Amino acid sequence: MLRVGSIVVRVDNIERQKAFWSAALEYTVRIDRPGDFALLSPKDGIGPNLSLDRVSSEVHVPPRIHLDLYADDQAAEVRRLLALGATEVQWDKRPPDADYVILADPEGNRFCVIDASR
Repeated sequence: MLRVGSIVVRVDNIERQKAFWSAALEYTVRIDRPGDFALLSPKDGIGPNLSLDRVSSEVHVPPRIHLDLYADDQAAEVRRLLALGATEVQWDKRPPDADYVILADPEGNRFCVIDASR
């Protein structure tokens, strides 16, 4: 049996990304190697970890992989994430009735906030 244990995001500034993703997901830092690597875990222990690995690389647009984050109150979560440093990404192919909003973290890694109430 396989399960997703950790999703790895390559980052340039580990401290900034650790602060953003810890607050965004309400995760705790389980392993911290300053400037090099951090492992973030759900506070309740349920769900995959998020590993931040400092490796300089360019952001690919569109990304080959991204996170879909499900929210009961999508508008409130988008506002909260924008206040934490995310930016909204406009995409001309996004349907008018889309149940997702595309955001990017402070380094431009894209993710979607999905309206889970639909």
